[in-house]
Amino acid sequence: MNEIRAPQSQPSQASFRATPLRRSWASPTTLLALLMMAVLQVGLWWAWNRPATTLPDFNGRVTGFAFSPFQRGQSAEDGSWPAADTIRRDLEMIATQTNNIRTYGMQGGLDRIPELARDLPLSITLGSWLDTRLELNADEIRRQIAAAQNPNVARILVGNEVILRADLTTTQLIRYMEQVRAAVPGKPVSTAEPWHVWLDHPELGSAVDFITIHLLPYWEGLPVDDAMRFIMEKLDAVQAMYPNKQIVIGEVGWPSRARDTGAARASVVNQADFMRRFFIEAQKRNLDYFVMEAFDQPWKTSFEGLAAGYWGMYDLDRAPKWLLTGPVEEYPNWLRWALGAALAGVVVAGVLLWRRPDIRMPGKLLMAGMAQLFCASLTCVLLMMSTTYLSHFAAAVWSALIAGQILLLVLLMADTFEMAETVWGRVWRRRFTPVAAPASTKMPKVSIHIPICNEPPEMVRLTLDALAELDYPNFEVLVIDNNTMDPNLWEPVAEHCARLGARFRFFHLGKWPGYKAGALNFGLRETAPDAEIVGVIDSDYIVNSDWLRRMVPFFADPRVGFTQSPQDYRDNDGSFFKRLMFWEYAGFFHLGMVTRNERNGIIQHGTMTLVRREALRNAGDWSEWTICEDAELGLKLFRDGWEAIYVNQSFGRGVMPDDFAAFRKQRFRWAYGAMQIVRGHMGALLNPFNRELTLGQRWSFVMGWLPWVGDALGVVFLMAGLVWSLGLIIAPMRFDFPIALFMIPSIGLFVFKIAQIMTLYKARVPTSFGNRLAAALGGLALSHTIGKAVLKGLVIRSAPFLRTPKMADAPAFVQGLVMAREELLILLATWAAMIGVALAHRFSTREAMLWCIVLFVQSMPYLAAVVVSLVAALPSKPKETVPTQHLPLPGAKTPAPAEANVMARTAAHG
Repeated sequence: MNEIRAPQSQPSQASFRATPLRRSWASPTTLLALLMMAVLQVGLWWAWNRPATTLPDFNGRVTGFAFSPFQRGQSAEDGSWPAADTIRRDLEMIATQTNNIRTYGMQGGLDRIPELARDLPLSITLGSWLDTRLELNADEIRRQIAAAQNPNVARILVGNEVILRADLTTTQLIRYMEQVRAAVPGKPVSTAEPWHVWLDHPELGSAVDFITIHLLPYWEGLPVDDAMRFIMEKLDAVQAMYPNKQIVIGEVGWPSRARDTGAARASVVNQADFMRRFFIEAQKRNLDYFVMEAFDQPWKTSFEGLAAGYWGMYDLDRAPKWLLTGPVEEYPNWLRWALGAALAGVVVAGVLLWRRPDIRMPGKLLMAGMAQLFCASLTCVLLMMSTTYLSHFAAAVWSALIAGQILLLVLLMADTFEMAETVWGRVWRRRFTPVAAPASTKMPKVSIHIPICNEPPEMVRLTLDALAELDYPNFEVLVIDNNTMDPNLWEPVAEHCARLGARFRFFHLGKWPGYKAGALNFGLRETAPDAEIVGVIDSDYIVNSDWLRRMVPFFADPRVGFTQSPQDYRDNDGSFFKRLMFWEYAGFFHLGMVTRNERNGIIQHGTMTLVRREALRNAGDWSEWTICEDAELGLKLFRDGWEAIYVNQSFGRGVMPDDFAAFRKQRFRWAYGAMQIVRGHMGALLNPFNRELTLGQRWSFVMGWLPWVGDALGVVFLMAGLVWSLGLIIAPMRFDFPIALFMIPSIGLFVFKIAQIMTLYKARVPTSFGNRLAAALGGLALSHTIGKAVLKGLVIRSAPFLRTPKMADAPAFVQGLVMAREELLILLATWAAMIGVALAHRFSTREAMLWCIVLFVQSMPYLAAVVVSLVAALPSKPKETVPTQHLPLPGAKTPAPAEANVMARTAAHG
């Protein structure tokens, strides 16, 4: 390499190796932040789980229990019935709490309950199950008659809620009761129905020996404090209608877990509160009742909803959920969960703060607090999962949801860390100030490559003219035209290169494989033998004359493999769409690239880059298997151990996409290419035993692209949410809302992401509040496109063809809608689902409201896409009258006035 020396006044330019930070998270401020947030989390757990001490005590004996002896994994639906010995154990257990039970069916050995309880102090109200299957009904009645001969059967119930379900007519049901009464004389016969059925069907009341009513105020949507009033009112109403008949409450209870029904909220504390107060009132009034029910029966949830599995006073493992006296806790073992979550939060935050001990106290508190929130959220989900009866399918669904939530929370932590180190970090170890080498310095030869394809010749001529003005003694320019079939596009460029002299060489390749990478590889083969550095710029870039003189000196350090400066733009014509794109791009170069550079993990983008030729050839040249050959090359160079230099200063300006379709197409290519790179370098990125990349470089690439994976996850969640919403509307009893712990993180991440963007821009991107909002809107509008690109990039090897709708002659409004037609359809579907759920569930519960908010939040990227597409389709201002604007980076030179009139068009700038 020719000798070049950095000026003595700028030693950091040639000797740039960063001094490692003294890493420690045991500093007093760090320990204080970790401790404060951990104590805060445990305190919130304590406040949330304080025992209920105001509940009344009941010291009597429960009058009766509804009895279903199904064990874990058993179900009447699939014919897995409890064995006789387990039924016997349940009977022995329940006999210590009551002297009365009622049963519900005769199949699967349940008709043996009277026989199994013969020597126990239990009186049995024997029930049969009737529905539309007449043959099964006949068998139930036959078995019931036989079992009712046992002396411990005191009463008989023929069917349960048959009229409520409309399985039989009252006439049919009365005939079944008459058949049983005739076969078992002397034992009272009835059926069981909710209170309103008895009021609506007096003929049924006349046909029974006693009235059995179900009083379940939870299903009425009443708050627990109003439940007792409701029960007594309905009981008195039925008694008034049938004054000469005994009233038996066949079911009374409150679930310990379920979704809200109106104002009714299921919880262990509410169940204990309701049941204790009912027991006391029932004892005063000498009521005959059966608690719904003895043991939880989760097999019923498949046809009655989540609440059906949680009515028991005992859980499925026969443990009491609460006692009849004393305080009641929702989660008695909450302290162990809280301490585990707090400790995990300390570890997560401690590891991250160990990487950046220079972060000031506000940033440490933010990191520690978000880590505690991260771990508390996961812990709460796991705690909820531990108290939920899950089938294998349900467990798989929960596991998938937890995996998705973990990804969301990891994104949240990564965003928090970026904000903490960007806003509150004290030390920046790899900030480089380019200083032009003196004119007398001997500089290595640079070969600048410009791949073009179907580009407007007037645009390329401006790029070449700017290169001709470079203040650098030793360079060449290779223009490689590939896959341009129209001679009117490439011949003027060839003629212009000839006019500029021997430094400029033009190559027309015609139909050529490998796209841009293929053209660049051809250029490598034609590069001058003495060229030591290869530069690449896009065909629309007008570079500053001092670009090479300021950037090449960094290669004096033999460890430098490539340098990179930001992309900048000269066609911000003042329209909202151009302004939106301009500042959306700016965030990446001011924020993402700066923090990546701290870890020597920048993204190499395909313009304004300089690469050591030796490093490029050793890396195997440009890869033609990916559509993001530039970013892939950067990763290969890092794997080979090279250092990169990022200078946050503009040395050239290009043009932005002209419409939303091109903007979206460009981002699709970036995201799709990123996933190709992930697949191609999976081992280096994710294998902890692969040492080719540093931990910081892995973090930069994985966490840098993880938000795009989050966009893909958002697409999947939205599609699943639309399907689930359809179920919530059509079959509300079979489809429950996801628990709030699954819904809240997606809302919180959205809110935090917007707040993070605004905070980071305010701290590091010098622009107005309105421009920050515009940048956030632009990023949001691309979420669906990025999500699709990631999903396709993970499964498709070749880049999919993207068709841009041709609507040049249509009105601007129509053009905008057509360009965003896919997002528009999804937006309308999401809003329709939101309205449908709100109407179906009357917006009356927390779950319904949260679900609608989730749908609304998930629709925001689609609304943003439609808005941006409409704005982009509006006619722009006359370009020749608008001044040039470029990134206000430190040290950036003001572009020449003539550039203000240059607004070349490019279909897919990138």
